[in-house]
Amino acid sequence: MKKIGLLPKLIIGIILGIIIGLISKQLGNFIVVRFLSTFGNIFSNFLNFIIPLVIIGFVAPGIAELGRGAGKLLGITALFAYVSAVIAGVMAFFIGSTILPNVITSGDLASASEVDVSPYFEITIDPMMGVMTALVTAFVLGLGMAYIKRQRLLEVMQDFQSIIQGVINYVLIPLIPPYIASIFSKITATGEIFNTIKTFSSVFILLITLQIIYIIVQYSIAFFYTGKSPVKSIKNMLPAYFTALGTQSSAATIPVTIQSAKKNDLDEDIIDFVIPLGATIHLAGDTITLVLASMGVMLMNGNTPTFATMFPFILMLGITMVAAPGIPGGGVVAALGLLETMLGFGAQKQALMIALHFAQDSFGTATNVTGDGAIAIIINKFAKMTKKEKV
Repeated sequence: MKKIGLLPKLIIGIILGIIIGLISKQLGNFIVVRFLSTFGNIFSNFLNFIIPLVIIGFVAPGIAELGRGAGKLLGITALFAYVSAVIAGVMAFFIGSTILPNVITSGDLASASEVDVSPYFEITIDPMMGVMTALVTAFVLGLGMAYIKRQRLLEVMQDFQSIIQGVINYVLIPLIPPYIASIFSKITATGEIFNTIKTFSSVFILLITLQIIYIIVQYSIAFFYTGKSPVKSIKNMLPAYFTALGTQSSAATIPVTIQSAKKNDLDEDIIDFVIPLGATIHLAGDTITLVLASMGVMLMNGNTPTFATMFPFILMLGITMVAAPGIPGGGVVAALGLLETMLGFGAQKQALMIALHFAQDSFGTATNVTGDGAIAIIINKFAKMTKKEKV
């Protein structure tokens, strides 16, 4: 029996949530919605508890491993991945701020009817530390482990990372569809659903369009630096793009991405180094999604996203994306803490972000891996120039 993928499960969760909400609203009985709301509240609290641990578990060993790796070339590749994420986020902001206010009515959620869909009970699960404390702790540990160059603490942190990744894979990800169902049953019962779907469709179309545009931007930048034709380079990377649409995983697409990158006449050692690394740390497609989706959700709630608000978020998001767990949904899970602390997103807004992110995950992953090819072109030229300088 073929295993059902996460996206179909998510779609089923959304549909079931809407059906439950509509039936409950029609009957005037919200018992099922409140049971789902109870589950959603517990899951949300657990999510808030695990987020700081996700940050420490992935950022700290990630920084330590970057510091122990291939020296300058690794640092430059990580820098390009970060800059790429920031450029993607800034571009998403300016295009989103131009288009989204014209298609999303500010304050769409304010018209919701007042019905009792509150949880029957709540379980408080306090995080061990705040998100910013976790991020600073991760930087201190990561830089410290890179500096002392000993294996013991790094091995402990890698084991801790494996535990957190197991929690994400076997607890968080499987429970996201029913969590999304709980949110959609609630917003359907309270009359918010149609405005939400309208916002989803507008943001979804815009972010996929922008992701494709950003692929062209990356290869145009590579052209100005190296002279390689962007049309030919992108054409050579299309097998990786379409493979990523199917796998929804940068890691699973690595063999095809490597084969595609070789067609662009790059040094094999550069390809073998940059492509697997990029699959882990270059998440520009996810950045575009998170910026545009957060802007859409803010507009729905009557808040106008400003550059002063979004730019610090984009800068921090770039760091989070470089260190995000390389698994389906890892980017949005790692970013939830920033959404809460920097943009003030509560449980419902976070759930909408998760739904939007997973709905486009194939396209975001395809943008990520195709962009890895552009970074490989740039790094290949940089490495050759560095060798010439040494000679």
